[in-house]
Amino acid sequence: MIRTISGFSARRPVAVILLWVALLGAGFGIGTGVFGDLVPDTGTVHGSESARLEQRLDETVSTPDTLTAVLPGAVPAGLLDRVKAVPGVAGVSEPLPSALGPAVLVEVALADGDAGEDAAEPAAELLGSAGAKVSGGPLQDEEFDAQAQKDVARAEMLSMPVVLILLVIVFGGLIAAGLPLLVAVAGSAGTFGVLFAFSRFQEVSVYAVQITTMLAVGLAVDYGLLMVNRFREERRTRPDVQEAIAAMSATAGRTVLFSGLTVAVALTGLVVFPDTFLRSMGLASAAVVLVDMLAALTLLPAVLALVGRRISAAGEPAGDGLFGRVARGVQRRPLVTLIGTAAVLAVLAAPAFGLRMSEGDPRMLPESTQTRQMWDALDRSFPGRTGPDPLEVVADASAGDPALERLRTAIAALPGVISTRTESLTPDLTVIHTESGIPPQDPASGDLVRSIRALDAPFPVGVTGGTARLADYRTMLADRLPWAMALVLGGTLVLLFAFTGSVVLPVKAVLTNLLSLGAALGCVVWVFQHGHLAGLVGADGLGYVHLTVPVLVGAIAFGLSMDYEVFLLSRIRERWLADGDPDASVAEGLQRAGGIVTAAALVIGVVFAGFVFGGFAPIKAVGLGLVLVILLDATLVRMLLVPATMTLLGRRNWWLPRPLAVLYGRVSLSEAPPVKDPVEASR
Repeated sequence: MIRTISGFSARRPVAVILLWVALLGAGFGIGTGVFGDLVPDTGTVHGSESARLEQRLDETVSTPDTLTAVLPGAVPAGLLDRVKAVPGVAGVSEPLPSALGPAVLVEVALADGDAGEDAAEPAAELLGSAGAKVSGGPLQDEEFDAQAQKDVARAEMLSMPVVLILLVIVFGGLIAAGLPLLVAVAGSAGTFGVLFAFSRFQEVSVYAVQITTMLAVGLAVDYGLLMVNRFREERRTRPDVQEAIAAMSATAGRTVLFSGLTVAVALTGLVVFPDTFLRSMGLASAAVVLVDMLAALTLLPAVLALVGRRISAAGEPAGDGLFGRVARGVQRRPLVTLIGTAAVLAVLAAPAFGLRMSEGDPRMLPESTQTRQMWDALDRSFPGRTGPDPLEVVADASAGDPALERLRTAIAALPGVISTRTESLTPDLTVIHTESGIPPQDPASGDLVRSIRALDAPFPVGVTGGTARLADYRTMLADRLPWAMALVLGGTLVLLFAFTGSVVLPVKAVLTNLLSLGAALGCVVWVFQHGHLAGLVGADGLGYVHLTVPVLVGAIAFGLSMDYEVFLLSRIRERWLADGDPDASVAEGLQRAGGIVTAAALVIGVVFAGFVFGGFAPIKAVGLGLVLVILLDATLVRMLLVPATMTLLGRRNWWLPRPLAVLYGRVSLSEAPPVKDPVEASR
């Protein structure tokens, strides 16, 4: 199948290239329109109690968008009158002086619809002329959108030149180095096209652009690097370009196919979660991975058919090189290496057990943004306004109902409650606004929400607000995570079985990759939650990790870990099928794959690092987590943990029970007859 697809592309290169050019034009032309449809909201569990009540309150009471402005001193005469006169401004609050210094707080209510959105910018400019820091409403949404575009452009501008230099060093030529970047360009265009298509029928988060672009470019370069490297190897014994392309497709193409499917399966685990953001991220990211895979299997062979003669063949393979010597050193003390490496990864993973999640606040934005500057000014002069939103206890009762007063008294007596205030919305609907001294990221905040929901009342009562949304989100993660893991692990085990012809290696791969994933998550918590070394990446210790980060890092990092596992196992399997020596196949496989895996890890690490120095703290956290997973995989896992475990297992690595041999023959997608039958080899 792979050889057929790639062979057609190599025989009809112009037609295939023109088709991809059309797709690129659509992606970069129409697809970039997604930037106008991005939304900053995440963390809403549709159908949860907090989401239902929030929608009910919005339908009952119209709450206009509001701009918040903090002025550095007294309000200039006539300023507020000019703001009120802006068409689309519904009202301006009385100036509220700060008790902590010369600062004044002003809030501007905007009219509903387009009139209010059009009024935001001129109202903010008037207030800004007096030195005010202004944000909120459509201004904040626009700033999130602008930051998303800026992060993508900056990351690609920083990473692409470095990636090109690294590829030139790896391949020793500009043409060969440019081919993986060509696949990356196709992946980027595919990203915008996929996201634009998704935005037609559901909301797309501002975080989706950075994360899918990061993934698309990184994997595209990885796949291109692997394919071009194998093409150069095949050219050493096959001078004919078409024959070299066919051999490349049968070996590296098969690896790319299984790698892409494995990463896609890891990402589709996100569809299990009812959060629209996670579900759309899973589907969009999986689609982007498949675009990368198709570009590597079709566009790259087509271009190689035209320029392959100008790409030099690889040199003769080294005998016992660096990676082979490392493998043989590990094989002399496999148990000690296994225990020591696992211990290091476990220590790195330890902070993850203290993970605290939150919806976040404007501190996630760079200090250069108006939203962040307004928040900092508000926190300095009006610290009470930057605390957690109050819990909103919604009761189907009148404000004068004695049972409602008893409920309010019971809520006020709960641990952590500071104050309560009753507001009547309709004759039969009342809200008890409940101020809590417990930070939303503290697990005790969830206990408070559950305690309020457990109180007895003769009428329906529910809880919404930011803290309740977070509590519902945590509950959703706990309920759905086992199902997501079952889907991802089950799909991964099946694919790795089809790739390796073993029932042992897939289990081993899952266990070792979970160790590197835990270590990366622990480091993210240590930096972004606790604040250690956070200044090096332009971040602050927030006391929490954004609620989307652990799931996203987990899904993407697991897929990437399997990506490198497939790269390495493909070479080890080739040697095992050739001579049946378990120890030699590990050492020789690592020697042959070590260089390209290291180069791929270095290149994709540069791509992800470009996002670490972006603007959004959640994107920084995801980028750092993925960089760490790549580094740990390329060093501790692939060079130490994998050879140690495979040495200890020996021939048992390739154990394949007879009843599964027939099944393996049907799902393996072998593109060439193996040198030795895998069933016989496993005896």
